[in-house]
Amino acid sequence: MTFLENLKEQRWDDHRYYHQSRINQSLHLFSALSFLCAYVSVFFNPILAAFFGWILAMVSRQSGHFFFEPTGYDTINQATNEHKEEIKVGYNIRRKIVLLSVWALSPLALYLEPSLFGIFEAHNNYYEYLYNLSVSWIALGAFALVFRTVHLFFIKDIQSGLVWLTKILTDPFHDVKLYHKSPLFLLNGELMDPMPHVHNPHN
Repeated sequence: MTFLENLKEQRWDDHRYYHQSRINQSLHLFSALSFLCAYVSVFFNPILAAFFGWILAMVSRQSGHFFFEPTGYDTINQATNEHKEEIKVGYNIRRKIVLLSVWALSPLALYLEPSLFGIFEAHNNYYEYLYNLSVSWIALGAFALVFRTVHLFFIKDIQSGLVWLTKILTDPFHDVKLYHKSPLFLLNGELMDPMPHVHNPHN
């Protein structure tokens, strides 16, 4: 399988297994637009980038998975939720809970240890605290990407890891393309994507 074929497969599995809810798709559209704002602002304003990337993008994105995506037997793909979680290439629910817990506890950690054990220059005011916190959140996101990529090198292969990293970094662009009509379907009362393309992949 070539790099692009592998990327297409990972994107396809992610869509059909984990994005059946129109609410989740709509939240992913909002998340994607927020991530794109973070991509731009990270070059000149880490506080703004962290706000777009973590507060808006990650919270909306993971809320869609946690609260709106069905967790029962997947009749569309003929798979149990347990099976899907086991074979997921990226961060499954258990791994996401660990990552989000670290993110949620980091403001308290930085408040109690202003230099974060020597990593930062201790803040002297609220702005410096927000700046250090934002940099730590951006670093946490980068670490999560690199850690899982290297992990995939060992449990799968180097190409799978690099494909996953490419998928994650380009997901905002792909999600806008894939889910830009989802809010309209949702407004029309369609809560679940019927996904006829899963049943007839050649159509």
